[in-house]
Amino acid sequence: SSFSRRRKMNLKSERRGIHVDQSELLCKKGCGYYGNPAWQGFCSKCWREEYHKARQKQIQEDWELAERLQREEEEAYASSQSTQGAQSLTFSKFEEKKTNEKTRKVTTVKKFFTASSRAGAKKAEIQEAKAPSPSIHRQASIETDRVSKEFIEFIRTYQKPGQDIYKQCKLFLDTMSHKRDLSIEEQSECAQDFYQNVADRLQTRWKVPPEKVEKAMDEVEKYIMTRQYKYVFCPETTDDEKKDLAVQKRIRALHWVTPQMLCVPVSEEIPEVSDMVVKAITDIIEMDSKRVPRDKLACITKCSKHIFNAIKITKNEPASADDFLPTLIYIVLKGNPPRLQSNIQYITRFCNPSRLMTGEDGYYFTNLCCAVAFIEKLDAQSLNLSQEDFDRFMTGQTSPKKQESDTFSPDVCLGVKQMCKSLDLLSQLNERQERIVSEAKKLEKDLIDWTDGITKEVEDIVEKYPLEIKPKSQALAAIDSENVENDKLPPPLQPQVYAG
Repeated sequence: SSFSRRRKMNLKSERRGIHVDQSELLCKKGCGYYGNPAWQGFCSKCWREEYHKARQKQIQEDWELAERLQREEEEAYASSQSTQGAQSLTFSKFEEKKTNEKTRKVTTVKKFFTASSRAGAKKAEIQEAKAPSPSIHRQASIETDRVSKEFIEFIRTYQKPGQDIYKQCKLFLDTMSHKRDLSIEEQSECAQDFYQNVADRLQTRWKVPPEKVEKAMDEVEKYIMTRQYKYVFCPETTDDEKKDLAVQKRIRALHWVTPQMLCVPVSEEIPEVSDMVVKAITDIIEMDSKRVPRDKLACITKCSKHIFNAIKITKNEPASADDFLPTLIYIVLKGNPPRLQSNIQYITRFCNPSRLMTGEDGYYFTNLCCAVAFIEKLDAQSLNLSQEDFDRFMTGQTSPKKQESDTFSPDVCLGVKQMCKSLDLLSQLNERQERIVSEAKKLEKDLIDWTDGITKEVEDIVEKYPLEIKPKSQALAAIDSENVENDKLPPPLQPQVYAG
């Protein structure tokens, strides 16, 4: 050890005539053993005792502080709720109250989870929480606070192994906070190494049973990834968001795909099956709202079980893997889950590897990855369609024919029949609209051609027979009109009287 090497160096110095005070090498506690400078002058035994006492005292103080702060926060919340209806705060006061509440939460979390035996470190953390900094804008959410409290309650049941788990998790979070500039693949490797190291320590050092190790790793993953979620899920340094948009656009373009094309052995006409399909779609969509990889896998598992139940009810027999995958593809096409690629990449990078490699969660997750890959490469041959029909369906020029309402069995509900009638009517209206648009374009072309023809004929006639405009002639006055201009007309005849 380093202490043994130093002891040998001191002995060599003594041989060379250099005086060494042996009392400086003894344990500070006075047990008679040699102390180690790396252990602040204590021997290994005394150091472990002192460290254990300080550790237990620090944990007890942290628990008392956390409980007191929790009580104060609950009392403040209760008092604010009772006076909320009688008082109206201005916008500035509301912002001030909100900032104070967030600052108090940050202080609580830092005091509760920071393992420090030095008073200076605690003061620095409190000052850091009170001081305005960019970290205030990245505070833990309500879910993060809840998960943190649940994790503390969990590690208390493990006693010394729990303390070791807490220490390792704290060290990992501190380390990851300084590795934000690393690529997402490197951060994933750090997380996977951390999982492996914690599991090995629990098994080899603390001799924890395998079932308790698995449960502990689930809680560690939940605590770690809830706090790291906003930094490692769909980071800006990757193209996960671009892939999400591409997959969503692809699924929208394939909205016309029917269960018959995929050979899906599910009849949505049965009410129970229809409910199972709705639940499966809800579960696959709900996956995006979870933060922990294990919870996202649980959503995929619940979705898959609903699919198996739907197939079983339809066929009156247990479902097979050949029936499950096409149905899962149909559910993904019908649900179009948000940020599908980002969720798959997040699970792959930061989920506990033992869960992905074994168990039903890993099996269902593998099938989901296969379903997404199939959708991305879906072509006419995959659906047993001609390339011409496939292109027409993809461009929206036409859609597959729906089932006629007359062919429904008597057991089908009226809502399904009415829906199919409405779809048929919409299809007919769409065809009529396309014909009207085509005829309107043809009429427009005919009108343009007719106008151009008339214009050309007029121009030809004008060119062949040019128009000559003569000056306007003076109008003649009527004979019996008044002689306004005195044209020296003869006087009118007078009657003559003759004597007989």
